[in-house]
Amino acid sequence: MVDFGRLMTAMITPFNEQDEIDWDATARLIDYLIDVQKSESLVVCGTTGESPTLSDEEKLQMFEFSVKHAAGRCKIIAGTGSNETRHSIHLTREASKLGIDGVLIVVPYYNKPNQAGIYEHFKVIAQATELPVIMYNVPGRTITSMSVTTTLKLAEISNIVGTKECASIEQVTQIVAHAPEGFQVYSGDDSSGLPALAVGAHGIISVASHVVGAEMTDMIEAYLAGRPVEAAKLNQKLFPIFKGLFESPEPLPNPSAVKYALSKRGFGNGNVRLPLLPPTDQEQQFIDQLFV
Repeated sequence: MVDFGRLMTAMITPFNEQDEIDWDATARLIDYLIDVQKSESLVVCGTTGESPTLSDEEKLQMFEFSVKHAAGRCKIIAGTGSNETRHSIHLTREASKLGIDGVLIVVPYYNKPNQAGIYEHFKVIAQATELPVIMYNVPGRTITSMSVTTTLKLAEISNIVGTKECASIEQVTQIVAHAPEGFQVYSGDDSSGLPALAVGAHGIISVASHVVGAEMTDMIEAYLAGRPVEAAKLNQKLFPIFKGLFESPEPLPNPSAVKYALSKRGFGNGNVRLPLLPPTDQEQQFIDQLFV
């Protein structure tokens, strides 16, 4: 059974002043996420990594660099999904040559396939690789949501090993209740992470773990060790950060807030690529006070 751990970080892509990938900052960030923030796996070039504005060449460079720099200290999951099935297969096959441990494939966005189309999309991608596949259902970004029935049907495919679920706790509950043994469900929403664990999710694919991963690990371990009150108190302490990285106080596009927070810790300059914008001065003040 493939196990990517309880806490994965959906890693940012640091940029330099020329709006190119900052490789020095990326190396230091990988070390920081593994050694300090206790990430067991890193998702590279997912949504938080600004995949919509990265070229295929940049993505493959990030995959290769991350694998080499992590050097077996954590698993590397490559974000190779898109809303074009053939392109997703191509990028998955290219990524597989670089030593990655698995791929994250998002539900197709914008073209709004029906459930049969979603099923075929994931099925043919899984058939085109021997790598473990984690599905990613995020209807807030894709509009179309993968149903429980479709998820469970896809879970029967041997190398589809899990799903990152952002639809609802109700959907997490239903998937966990009926999924085959070994199929792992991850919460894709930090603020729902502990509730998801409580209904049977395996772990969390997190944004906040960039900055409070060690504390999140403590929360997860407390819950799994049978100390739910302690876990709840840790969750309550972290909750303002979970919410504040996405709302400051108005909705702030991910990863603008977390990139700014990391820049204050010396990891990159906080730049995001258009059409995203960095936080305003007022938003920066709000983010700063989250960590006081």
